[in-house]
Amino acid sequence: MEEVVKIALVQMDLAWEQPEENHRRAEQKIQEAAALGCRLVVLPEMFTCGFSFNAAKLAEEEGGATELFLKDVCEGLGIWILAGIPQRRDGQAVNNAVLCSPKGEFQRFTKLHPFRFSGEQEHYAAGGQTVTWEVEGLRVTPFICYDLRFPEEFRERAAQTDVFVVIASWPERRRSHWQALLKARAIENLCYVCGVNRVGEGGGHSYTGDSVIHDPWGEPLATASGQEAVLVADLSAARVAEVRRTFPALKDRRS
Repeated sequence: MEEVVKIALVQMDLAWEQPEENHRRAEQKIQEAAALGCRLVVLPEMFTCGFSFNAAKLAEEEGGATELFLKDVCEGLGIWILAGIPQRRDGQAVNNAVLCSPKGEFQRFTKLHPFRFSGEQEHYAAGGQTVTWEVEGLRVTPFICYDLRFPEEFRERAAQTDVFVVIASWPERRRSHWQALLKARAIENLCYVCGVNRVGEGGGHSYTGDSVIHDPWGEPLATASGQEAVLVADLSAARVAEVRRTFPALKDRRS
């Protein structure tokens, strides 16, 4: 029998620079997803505060308040959570994605490409490497927002990835780029691509969400725009392997 992992993308409005309020909002959505049987729940980039450059105030130490919050929720519900948090690493603020297991154990990924167009690099240091995490037999590779515009990192990880998860604060004015690039990453790498974006207003920007779960052919399994939502789909590593076997385009790649 084909094993599936039920995943939920939490498209939520974020209270600007208010971590405790965002913990409260997120917990409601996480509880909703867990009640639907989801094993992995994904929250947007910097879900604690919105895409703020106030790193001195908002960047947390590893093991800080938000990781303690996630640990309690994951252990209590017996689920995995992937979420975006501004944190500190070696004395520098970084834009991180963290994965918390049902046992309360953490793994971390740092955004590779700070968004130079808005000056993010002046506040958050760049990450240095890609990572892939295993979640109940599903190989999950995270990226953060602007990383989506750099297909070479996705291609580098494609062979060992079943699902790319992109967490974001992607503004409405470039929503067509977000939609097109997520679909392209799924089509060219023949795997699932999950993009979770925030909604609402923050830092002078408007966000429409447009969160989506694409299958390995680039077809949408779930999508939502303009309002808070919990998107749910069943993902299967066997499905990715079958698509790649029947349409072996990755084997034809030339360096």
